[in-house]
Amino acid sequence: MELVQPIKDMDKIIELKRELLKRNYKYYMLCIMAFNTGMRIGDIISLKVSDVKNKTHIVIREEKTNKTKLFPINEQLRQEINSYIVGMQEENYLFPSRQKNANGVKSHITRVQAYRYIKNVAEKLGIENFGMHSFRKSFGYFYYQQTKDIAKLMQIFNHSSQEVTKRYIGLSQEEIDESLQNFFL
Repeated sequence: MELVQPIKDMDKIIELKRELLKRNYKYYMLCIMAFNTGMRIGDIISLKVSDVKNKTHIVIREEKTNKTKLFPINEQLRQEINSYIVGMQEENYLFPSRQKNANGVKSHITRVQAYRYIKNVAEKLGIENFGMHSFRKSFGYFYYQQTKDIAKLMQIFNHSSQEVTKRYIGLSQEEIDESLQNFFL
């Protein structure tokens, strides 16, 4: 079993986003939401249009932890969301499935559907060790690269320790050493 890793190469992230945008706008938006919020895929796919329309934050009860969590929507993400939801009803799922349930109501796409579609594109682009957690891990990796604030990232992820967070985002000893190379008080 392969270990899911963050995508540490920004060019690969750009390539993945570009390819998804060409192929399927819904999966592109799923990718944009995941890369830019740090939310778990299971929490993202269950969002409704009303959860994001004209909002400054996404408020959810996390599927895994059952904790209420706020995720800010920055201006760039808001613009992407606003473009995506044009013509969608507020009660609709943000990422609807094409199939209807037994009651004739459209549900949201499943994690498996999202995984199969995006994994296929990632493989064609040569992105290795990709899984649905790669989005969240990539968010964490680049957040850490920009801020170096592992304590805040630990809070964002609701992790129990900084060590758990470091392992989760694939921070190696080499990267830690490199980040301290020019540090001196």
